[in-house]
Amino acid sequence: MALSPNDGETFLKEVDDELRREQISNFFTRYGWWIIGGVVAILAGVGGWLWWSGHQAQAREAAGESLIAAVGQLGGGTRGAAAARPQIDALAGSSIEGYRASALFARAASQIQAGDNRGAIATLRGIEGDQGLDQVYRDAAMIRRTQLEFDGLQPAEVIRRLGTIATGDSAWAGAAGEMVGAAHLKMNRPDLAGPVFVRVARNETAPETMRQRASMMAASLGLDPDPNAPHSTAPARPAAAAPAAPVAAPAANAQAPATREKAR
Repeated sequence: MALSPNDGETFLKEVDDELRREQISNFFTRYGWWIIGGVVAILAGVGGWLWWSGHQAQAREAAGESLIAAVGQLGGGTRGAAAARPQIDALAGSSIEGYRASALFARAASQIQAGDNRGAIATLRGIEGDQGLDQVYRDAAMIRRTQLEFDGLQPAEVIRRLGTIATGDSAWAGAAGEMVGAAHLKMNRPDLAGPVFVRVARNETAPETMRQRASMMAASLGLDPDPNAPHSTAPARPAAAAPAAPVAAPAANAQAPATREKAR
């Protein structure tokens, strides 16, 4: 018996549907385990990432509490520094940049407190050479080391180390400039020292006490440190107006920078 047009269309549709089901079945038979494995891998990756994020957050929190406790102990004299040493040593090996840098600066501070300047200088030199730390930490270490070594350094060496920082836009330009200016005075070059002190006095990011010191030094050399005054290129007064050499090392102002971030 002949099929009606409608019956023919129904038959073709059923054949097409059956073919599709067979193709899908063959596809999953061939690739099903790969698909399941891929889904499991994705879920495992997401789960691992969430676990690692939580673990890192806990590690940062624990490191922060340990650092606060260690710094607090450093104020307790020799006994407090000895008690803080295990915590500082542990944090100095941290993979979290800010905590590692802060711990190393705390170690240098405890060494200075104990009168071990040689050990502190070695610690600071290690910070300078740590390529895993941001440049701002490394610059701070070089400035602090130079402060400790200032009296025994040739003025030209101070200028070589710190000249670029003193004239740049670093956070430590003020501290570097103060020592560069003092080095110029030790070389009996008030004409070079004066503009450096003016720059420090006009540096709005420098500590106020540092700016006041630089302002007084600039004024003693015949220069106006007022930021609103015209910038003069005239030479400073003769060397007689400058403080007599040798010049003592500037006060230590490059303390360990605060932790800028808990993890990078």
